[in-house]
Amino acid sequence: MRVLLVDDQELVRAGFRLILERAGFEVVGEAGDGLEAVELVRTARPDVVLMDIRMPRLDGVEATRRIMGLGGDLPRVVVLTTFDLDEYVHEAVRAGASGFLLKDVAPDDLVHAVRVVLRGETMLAPALITRLLSRYAAQPRPESAPELEGLTEREREVARLVARGLSNVEIGGELFLSEATVKTYVSRLLTKLDLRDRVQIAALAYRTGLVGVGGVGDDA
Repeated sequence: MRVLLVDDQELVRAGFRLILERAGFEVVGEAGDGLEAVELVRTARPDVVLMDIRMPRLDGVEATRRIMGLGGDLPRVVVLTTFDLDEYVHEAVRAGASGFLLKDVAPDDLVHAVRVVLRGETMLAPALITRLLSRYAAQPRPESAPELEGLTEREREVARLVARGLSNVEIGGELFLSEATVKTYVSRLLTKLDLRDRVQIAALAYRTGLVGVGGVGDDA
């Protein structure tokens, strides 16, 4: 479990390093700006990158976008920032981030977030995910959603629960399915919809009206 720390403040990086190494992670490098981060991803091959947003030379959003364009076995990127602003959340997700947390996150929550994204799931601070997805929901709804036409009803149910932020275990509990079966459904959704991760599934569910702002399916 190899982690790269990217932040322009050395003290912040030192704090994160201490937390993660105590939890058993290997910190394989530190970068003070986005350009350094992209180069270190090439050489250090981390599994997860903890990425600051505002940095000199290259910000975290553009650095994430460049990392996602490297090809090969790409790391998962978790964005951390003190700036609780919707546009940063929105742009970071679009760039390819798998998680978004505020820097005042508790140590246990930081460790949990890294473990979650390593499992291939998405981690968004609860205070941010509702606002992010509500932004999609507030946009005009299309009269039709051709992306959804090839989905079975069970796949739609899984997509709705992903959009509500539930983990695979929690979705399994809701639908009386095993965790492995839920993972298969999520993988099938990503393939059918040509999407990258669970955040994109959630965004599509809100944008098409499959899920409303309150988490209720409009066509249920």
